[in-house]
Amino acid sequence: MRFVLHSLYLYVHILLTGFLSQIIYTQTKISLVAGRNIVPPENSSCFKWKRGIRKLIEVKNLCKNYDGHPAITDLTFTIEKGHIYGFLGPNAAGKSTTMNIITGCLAASSGEVYVGGYDIFEQPKEAKKLIGYLPEIPPLYIDQTVEEYLFFVAEAKGFKKDAAFAEIDRVILETHIEDVAERLIKHLSKGYRQRVGIAQALIGNPEVIILDEPTVGLDPKQIIEIRDLIRELGQSHTVILSSHILSEVQAICDEVLIISKGRLVLFDKIENLGTSLSTGNTIEISAELGKNDLQALLSGIADISHITVSDEKDGVCSAVLNIGQADPKSVCREVFLAFSSAGKVLLRLNPVEVRLEDIFIELTGDSPESAAEKEDKEEETA
Repeated sequence: MRFVLHSLYLYVHILLTGFLSQIIYTQTKISLVAGRNIVPPENSSCFKWKRGIRKLIEVKNLCKNYDGHPAITDLTFTIEKGHIYGFLGPNAAGKSTTMNIITGCLAASSGEVYVGGYDIFEQPKEAKKLIGYLPEIPPLYIDQTVEEYLFFVAEAKGFKKDAAFAEIDRVILETHIEDVAERLIKHLSKGYRQRVGIAQALIGNPEVIILDEPTVGLDPKQIIEIRDLIRELGQSHTVILSSHILSEVQAICDEVLIISKGRLVLFDKIENLGTSLSTGNTIEISAELGKNDLQALLSGIADISHITVSDEKDGVCSAVLNIGQADPKSVCREVFLAFSSAGKVLLRLNPVEVRLEDIFIELTGDSPESAAEKEDKEEETA
């Protein structure tokens, strides 16, 4: 009975909060979009991190146990300012747990987390002001207009009325939702709802934006638009992007983190991904040479560790060159010069792009698709 009464109390409280917010907003509302030009304030950065701190997020020896079972173990990494990071992991790897701890939504069993120099456990108010978070399901009040909802979020984050209006102006511009600012959220497409969710995360101009699966369920056009928006955000914010679409991470992010079984297994720049594969970087080649002549011609290039002939017919030999951790562009240049000096015909010289999916599978033993399917099944079961 107590549980039922408590649940009823919470439900009524939420309804009244939203209702009162709409009344306050309606009484004090000025036209944010229609009838005037929106100009963002010159200095819209509201919350600052500690001076002299270069590491935006610092995670040290982080551990979290559930009933004695480790969800994350000795997790340590640093997020620098001014980059877009991809945060990946198979199902039950500890990815969501880590994100919840970083955002101050969950306590850790041990370890330290600093955001802008503030301890998320000891100074949560200061640390949380530096973080904007969009969970996989955007926390929207669909019976409010976009403006009303953003006003509600701004007030919840401590903005006074005039400052709230200015901040709403800014995030509406930054997320390109001017055309729908006065529409009810329930009448918006999912793509626009995601934009509104990102807009609420931007209120307060936090240094770091954390986005959890922001393109799930969107159509191809909406996905492209959200990706472009994330790239724009990356010019003025540090962005942490969680996604099962690895091609998306590879296309958008500067660096990638992969965790598996609660441990960090990869943290590197996108351009260095080839060094993470056990097979290393490879180059595909086709030339008007026989197998033996091809091997003899390339034998002088030290970075080529192995040559695998894939086809040989009609005087054309095709092969794959394994170059380990060497730079593909440099090796391609050496191969071209070798053929040019020998006066031989080179038909194809193609550095093989390393796919993030190959690295993900090698490091975690799971594909992103199967991980996503497992999570979907768990949600359906729940």
